Amino acid sequence: MRIQLDVTESVQNYVADHSLREPEVLRELREFTGAMPERNMQISPEQGQFMRLLLRAVGARRTLEVGVFTGYSLLSTALALPADGVVTACDISDEWAKVALDHCERAGVAGKVDLRIGDARATLATLVAEEGAAGSYDFAFLDADKPGYEQYYEHALTLLRPGGLLVADNVLWSGNVVDDSVQDEDTRALRAFNSKVYADDRVHISMLPYADGLTLAVKR
Repeated sequence: MRIQLDVTESVQNYVADHSLREPEVLRELREFTGAMPERNMQISPEQGQFMRLLLRAVGARRTLEVGVFTGYSLLSTALALPADGVVTACDISDEWAKVALDHCERAGVAGKVDLRIGDARATLATLVAEEGAAGSYDFAFLDADKPGYEQYYEHALTLLRPGGLLVADNVLWSGNVVDDSVQDEDTRALRAFNSKVYADDRVHISMLPYADGLTLAVKR
């Protein structure tokens, strides 16, 4: 028998009131992004806090992020890393990356950020083939274009050390992955990605019906 809590608005507010500890600089970034038309691309403060907890739990020092947007997840990561930690962040937009870096600088953690602008597939391939970074990352976060997820995943898995943790965002896609009438490119890509990870014996996995769906995968 499955027991599932009905997460009403009052329950969500209770969780926030008894769990959320959002640094002021993150709150300011969230509110700034909240005025943008693309604001739905930003992760929630609860998800940002969950990521900081995961980073600390695995003792992450070197992390990878594919898809930065205005930087809420990037800043969350940088704040959680130790002083000598580095997050290699991939995005295609100079405009959004500037917002992210500005807030990282205000928080005093810009020195932990290695921002790479361009096609993330090329960036990740360079890390593997030219920079010898395979097996050197502790954590990876995927939150970029959905048709690219399978390729990002393969590169990230190569870059992660054994025991490293990968988190993929939006894997439930507002529930569209279970609606066969929805056949757009993003939804079909996420269905394929979810099936791929489920069948992949290189990782231990758990899919969480949290936020817009998160898959956690630990490299064997």
